Amino acid sequence: MPSEQRSQIMRSVKSRNTKPELIVRRLLHRLGYRYRLHRADLPGNPDIVFTSRKKVIFVHGCFWHGHSCKRGNRVPKSNADYWQAKIKRNIERFSRQLTELAEAGWTELTLWECELKDEDSLERILKNFLREGHQSKRA
Repeated sequence: MPSEQRSQIMRSVKSRNTKPELIVRRLLHRLGYRYRLHRADLPGNPDIVFTSRKKVIFVHGCFWHGHSCKRGNRVPKSNADYWQAKIKRNIERFSRQLTELAEAGWTELTLWECELKDEDSLERILKNFLREGHQSKRA
C-alpha cells in the first residue's frame, strides 16, 4: 500500500464514537443506564462517565493500546519502530491517567475491542462494574 494511501487511512481513524464504543453505549442504554461522554475535565478523557457513581469506562482498540490479544500484539510491517514507540507511549500515558483517576476517587473499567463480541459476557461485566460499591480489578 502506498504511504500516502496509508496516511489517509490513518488520518480517518476516529478517537470518539468508534464502533466498539457504540456497542458498549447501546448496551448500557438498553440496560437502562444513563451516562455522560468524553469528560475532558477527567484524566484520560474517559469514553463513558457515570458521574454520580464516580465510575468511568474506557473502550480501547486492541492495536492502539497494546492489548495482549492477537490483534494487539501484531507489529506493523512498515514503520514498525515508530508504531511500537507510539503504542508504548499510549500505554505509559494511560497508566498515569489511571493513577490520577484513582487518586481523585474514581473507579475505572477498561474494555478491549476483542471483548465486545460476546454480548452476554459484556452485559455481566457492565452490570458487575456498575453495582454500587463494586471495585473493578480486571486486566
